[in-house]
Amino acid sequence: MTTTAQSAGRATARPARSSRSRRRRNLVTLALLAPALLGLAIFFVYPLIASIYYSFTRFDLISPPQWIGLRNYEYLFTQDPNVWTATLNTLWFVVIWVPVKTGFALIVAGLLARARRASGVWRTIFYLPALVPPVASVVAFVFLFNPGTGPVNQVLAWFGIKGPLWFNDPAWSKPSLVLLGIWVMGDIMIIFLAALLDVPREQYEAASLDGASGVQKVRYVTLPSIAPVLLFAAVTGVIAAIQYFTEAAVASSVASGKAVVGEGIGSTLGYPDNSLLTYTQWLYVRGFGTYQLGYASALAVLLFVVAAIILLLLLRRFKAFTPEGAQ
Repeated sequence: MTTTAQSAGRATARPARSSRSRRRRNLVTLALLAPALLGLAIFFVYPLIASIYYSFTRFDLISPPQWIGLRNYEYLFTQDPNVWTATLNTLWFVVIWVPVKTGFALIVAGLLARARRASGVWRTIFYLPALVPPVASVVAFVFLFNPGTGPVNQVLAWFGIKGPLWFNDPAWSKPSLVLLGIWVMGDIMIIFLAALLDVPREQYEAASLDGASGVQKVRYVTLPSIAPVLLFAAVTGVIAAIQYFTEAAVASSVASGKAVVGEGIGSTLGYPDNSLLTYTQWLYVRGFGTYQLGYASALAVLLFVVAAIILLLLLRRFKAFTPEGAQ
């Protein structure tokens, strides 16, 4: 009888000790995660909630916020003269700039993965432009593509080709920034290169034995193997395009003859002819140029919602091409 009671007592104490140990582990885990959770709450959750609240107010950073309901959103969708221009320009960068830059980075990475001689030198050459500060790279490109004195048009003239106005032409200003994006593709190129070098050679050999062509090897071996890296490149590229600000602002400022971004912002904004006016530039101007923080918060909330929708669609689209999604 005593042995039975002792066994029952030990059986009862064991779950209690297990529960205390689990609580201790949870507390240790929370303590280790506390800095990250605190930073997330301070720098993401709170600003997001504050922006949503301010988007329903009239706020200029000086006077207390005044609740005005949906007026900011009504003005955004029906009356703002530049928001749709900025939105279309930003969408152009998402649809054109991201695929072109990603595609060229993947092609260059594929060529470097096949290189046999001086591969390290070529990798360094293609990666170095990514280390150039964005402002310096834009200023250099505006100088190189200057329609009057730039060396690019001078070289084209040697072949009897009349070069365009590049950053001074609304039709060529965004393609000029695409060329800049191709030049500084080294960051994503080096990631693609690591992914390509990590694809097992046995899979290519097996595909060759099955009679697969080069295109079929890329389609059925290379792309599925580097699908996570492609997803990473697409997501980060879309986020960068949606937030595209520095390069477009500096290009407009320098091409228009203003050496300082923000100097005479009314005349340089989106130069030429609003072709480089991006959504984040317009948000910045309404928030910190005219101090309409309530309306700028509405612009920011809309940007967050649209970016979240695009990224969710992108994630689902990529999942359809993975083996798990195919099943």
